[in-house]
Amino acid sequence: MAEPFEAEMSEGTAEMLTSLLELQKSITEQIELSQQKLQDSTSESEKSDLEKKIHQLDNQLSEAKNDFERIATGVESALFAEKKAEIFSWKDELASLLEPAIKELKRFTVRARKKTDLKDEIADLELLTATATQAVSHLQQTADETADKRVQNQIKALQPEWFNIEKRLQKKLELTRSELQQLEGQEVSLVESSQKSLRSFFKNRGLYLVVAALTFLAVLLAFRILYRLVVAFSVRFAGQQEERSVQIRLFYLIFQVLSVVFAIVGMFFVLYLAEDWFLLSMAIIFFLGLAWTIRQGLPRLWQQARLMLNVGSVRENERLLMHGVAWRVASINVFCKLVNPSLDVELRVPIENLIGMVSRPWHPEEPWFPCKKGDWVVVGDASRAKVVSLSHEQVEVVERGGKRIVYPTQTFLEASPANLSRNFRVRVIFGLSYSLQSEVTSEIPEVLQKYITLRLEEEGYHNKCLNLRVEFMQANASSLDLIILADFSGSLADISKRLERSIQKWCVECCTINSWEIPFPQLTVHGLAGEELQPG
Repeated sequence: MAEPFEAEMSEGTAEMLTSLLELQKSITEQIELSQQKLQDSTSESEKSDLEKKIHQLDNQLSEAKNDFERIATGVESALFAEKKAEIFSWKDELASLLEPAIKELKRFTVRARKKTDLKDEIADLELLTATATQAVSHLQQTADETADKRVQNQIKALQPEWFNIEKRLQKKLELTRSELQQLEGQEVSLVESSQKSLRSFFKNRGLYLVVAALTFLAVLLAFRILYRLVVAFSVRFAGQQEERSVQIRLFYLIFQVLSVVFAIVGMFFVLYLAEDWFLLSMAIIFFLGLAWTIRQGLPRLWQQARLMLNVGSVRENERLLMHGVAWRVASINVFCKLVNPSLDVELRVPIENLIGMVSRPWHPEEPWFPCKKGDWVVVGDASRAKVVSLSHEQVEVVERGGKRIVYPTQTFLEASPANLSRNFRVRVIFGLSYSLQSEVTSEIPEVLQKYITLRLEEEGYHNKCLNLRVEFMQANASSLDLIILADFSGSLADISKRLERSIQKWCVECCTINSWEIPFPQLTVHGLAGEELQPG
């Protein structure tokens, strides 16, 4: 297809054609002069130089004639030249597919490239013209200064040739400048040129592009609907299954691949029917690049395919560790669904994020998280606090009094928090005097346990007390220590410290009722002479 050279006939064009005719005349005269010298010459080396020079002048004359024809007709005459028979080459065939896109891009930049070429040519011609002018001046100066007739005759023989060279270069320079000036006169602003190009693109190709895109999406949607219908029919025919079988997963994977292949074929078919080779070649380039990218990531695609078939290292309905938190793999697809029942959080994770991970079967008694929202916990050395918010990112707790603390989930888990909301134990150590040594291991623990049980009933905590034991613990330095162990239901976790203080109080009350002496630490001071002073 012929590409018109974008130039309009004007006065500047007529001037350029006149200059080209003068240039052709000058070159012709120079050729005739060189041919005359060739006939008169007797030196072989001089003849060789003259033949080379005549050949160069012939090329310049041919170039001037081509320029005249190009500017006069407004088209490139080389487009009509007879083409040689081509030998098949897959590289050439691939290049022919890309040719429409390359031609379109060249068409958008033809003015800029032509302008750059003209500027480069003007710079070269200015340098050559200045050199030729200097040579002519130097010849004239040398002829005026020398008195030797032979030298003057030889210089006069050279002068016509260099006059023609100078005249030819000046004409060529004027012609090139005129062509550049005409090209710059036809230029428009970048914004206007871009708007015009965009309008032309969407006017000519916008409809084809929209139809091709809609065809692509329609084929994908049709395959998705067909897949759902086939699965619904198979489930109704074969009965509801709790898990998708490998056959169903393989069927889904094949459907996914076929849907993409047929969508691409449909889009190419639309562009082929529209005979828009530019959009078709651009689509081919895009999908060739996409295919190359897929080739590089083929091992990862294989891993993803195994996961989607549920035969990989991560499988549905198994336990998986991610972000330091345990998750149940609810479903594996392009986007996988992970669920944590305790956090009440659901993650939507791309399938590529599961590559390299390993899941395992889980037991119903395994905890998914150390606590739930509303539980009372003790984190490290901190006071007991109520969990008010938790996720796989952070855990927020509130201590008694309203102090709020936010832990990153990873830090929270590393601290091994104690959950009081399941069940908890209150451990109280109480000391009695050595004067009760005979009773402290037998009667006193029994009496104290009965009294604490009675007080628990009075306070309404008896039904929540799962176990109560009072035992002798140890013979301390100044007391005989008893230990009270009380196990309570997790519903009393918020008052665990209050229960500890109440048990201490009830122990003191029981001692008062039974006249049991409560000791205090004894301080023994040793004098210099060995005397002992024991303060009361």
